[in-house]
Order: sequence, then structure tokens, then C-alpha cells
Amino acid sequence: MPSFRGVDYLHIDSLLNDDEKLVRQTTRQFVEDRVVPVIKDCYNQGRFPAELIPEMGEMGFFGANLDGYGCAGMSNVEYGLIMQELERGDSGLRSLVSVQGALVMYPILTYGSEEQRKRYLPKLAKGEMIGCFGLTEPGYGSNPAGMTTTATRDGDSWVLNGEKTWITNGTVADVAVVWARTPEGVRGFLVEKGTPGYKTSDIHGKLSMRASVTSSLSFSDCRISECHRLPEAQGLKSALGCLSQARFGIGWGVLGAAMDCFETARQYTMVRKQFDDRPIASHQLVQEKLAWMVTEITKGQLLAIQCGRLKDARKLDFAHISMLKRNNVAMALECARLSRDLLGGNGIIDDYPIMRHMCNLETVKTYEGTDHIHTLVIGERVTGIPAYK
Repeated sequence: MPSFRGVDYLHIDSLLNDDEKLVRQTTRQFVEDRVVPVIKDCYNQGRFPAELIPEMGEMGFFGANLDGYGCAGMSNVEYGLIMQELERGDSGLRSLVSVQGALVMYPILTYGSEEQRKRYLPKLAKGEMIGCFGLTEPGYGSNPAGMTTTATRDGDSWVLNGEKTWITNGTVADVAVVWARTPEGVRGFLVEKGTPGYKTSDIHGKLSMRASVTSSLSFSDCRISECHRLPEAQGLKSALGCLSQARFGIGWGVLGAAMDCFETARQYTMVRKQFDDRPIASHQLVQEKLAWMVTEITKGQLLAIQCGRLKDARKLDFAHISMLKRNNVAMALECARLSRDLLGGNGIIDDYPIMRHMCNLETVKTYEGTDHIHTLVIGERVTGIPAYK
């Protein structure tokens, strides 16, 4: 198939400045040259293409919208466009990059000490270190307030006990941002690989996000020094603030998966002939599906850009991000399903990216807040009534 040309039905490019277009095109070319040739095999083999990490570090993808300490200092719209193009390659690739920036580098920058920032951020920005974010627990997925992992002060140290699961990058991470309950409330800690009492294990048998490392973390009398506590992290609100950063990237990223599915289906239906030796794109039912997809993708693009502009103006609220994540993930998943339908049996084989995107998006719909949770966040915002309490 020809190189990806993007999806721009409503002249969305007119809303982007030259720097934003350059960032998108540079990332798009990286995906075309370095990701597309290998990602099918990576997905089938269940491995992340770790060989791409140094290149992504050189290109400034890690913590792209953060300032200082070796970060690229891009705008949030530029960052969103990076996420969009990376997820066109694969959700697992975007997950590693967004976890690194939004869930590891952001909390260190925002809640960490100057010593912690200087120690970790430059290496994380270059991809010389990989991080993970330990919040979700086996019994408390959508309810982080129920966390049972504890951190107990012992002199100048803290002792961690508990378990985290569904952790992206867990076994490959050099440092984990871990949230634990203390007598003073939930606090954040930095736990380095190799710390006694800290163990990781991969989750196997995944039929989704196969080109991504997903792990469990366990802490058994894991002792860390006071200098590994994030001093400005106060309560669960700090952890949820990190999730807002990640969800913003997801809302942009899934546009890339939706665009890839749509463009694959559009091109396929233009050349696939059936019945009267005419391309199936000439049939009304096929055009109805293509029209739905391009319309919903366009609406998702406008939602993402407005959220990006609001974020750059420091006016974006977590409830806005819930709408972005909820709408765009559901839209992308439906685009994948419709595209699979249009390809018929060919839609399930790995010569085409559709089934891989569809399986990945089933996970993306769940993590960083399920569809139901974001529905209730929006519902509370428009009614003032918290239905989940």
C-alpha cells in the first residue's frame, strides 16, 4: 500500500501552524520508515521493538511537552500529534512513550525534588532510562482510593509492601513511580530496579497490546530512603493529576489508529471488485461506512485540537479530558470494526493492520479510566451530582 497521507476531510491542517505540521511529518516519517516494517512481527512475537527507544529519545518524543532537563519543550498540540502518529504505528509504541512522559517524567518534574529531577529526567528524556507508573492494584482498578499498598516510615527510610498490576513497561523499567498509602495519606515514591524486596513479572497470554510490556510489581519489605519520596506529591489527587496527562495523549493517539483503519479500508474498497466487476466502494452500504468513519474522525480531530489549545492556555480541565478520551477511543474502536467488516475475511489477517488496532483499542478503552468512569465524570460535570459515590 502507498505511504500514509493522513486524513484531512475538513482542512484540519489550516488549524495547525508550521511547527506543528513539521513535528507531525517528522514523526509520521519515523513511523513509516522504522515502525511499519517491524511492527507486525513484533506484535506476533509479543515483543516491544526496544531497538527504537534510542531513536525516539534523540527525536525528543519522551516528555516532549515538558520543559527543561533535556526535554523538547514542545506545545501540547505538537505532543498530541506525536502521539497520533505513534499510535498509527501501534498502541504499544504510543503507550511506552506516553507512560514515560506523562506518568513518569511529569510526576518527577511536578512533585519531585530538584535532585530527583536532575538525576532522572535527562536520562529518561534520552531513553537511557525507562520508567513505569505503579498505581493500579489487582483488586482496585477503577477505584484507586481503595489501594492497599502501604509505605511505613522507619527512621530515615520507608518500607513498602503491596502489589501493582497491569503496569506498562514494568519489567523493563529502571525506575518506578509507585503510589502507596501512608499514615499521612497517599504518597508517591521512586523505586529503582534492583532494590531489595522489589520484584517484577510480565503478564503473559495477552491477545491485545502484544507489542507492549505489561507487568506486575510486588513489594515485600522493600526499603527505600527518604530521598526517594516525591516531596510535593500529596494525596491521591497528585496521582490522578498524572493520569490526566496520560489520558490527554491517549485522546490524540487513538486518532492515528482510526485514521490507519479508515485509510486501509478506503484504499481496499477502491480496488476490491465484486459482483458486477465494479469496486465495492461504488456500493451504497460501503460508502455509508466510509462516510461515518471520516465524519467521526474529523469530529475527533477537532475535539483533540481544542483540548490541546486549552491545555496550552492552561484552561484544560480533567472533565474535558474525559470527553476527549471517551469519545475518541470509542470512535477509533468502531472505525476498526467497520474497517474489518469492509475487508471481509482479509480483515482478520496480519497483512493488514486492522485486527491489530482493534485488539489494541479494546485495551485502550479500559486503561487510564474505563469508558464508564469517564461517562460518570462527564455526568457529574453537567449535573453537579457524583453518581459514582
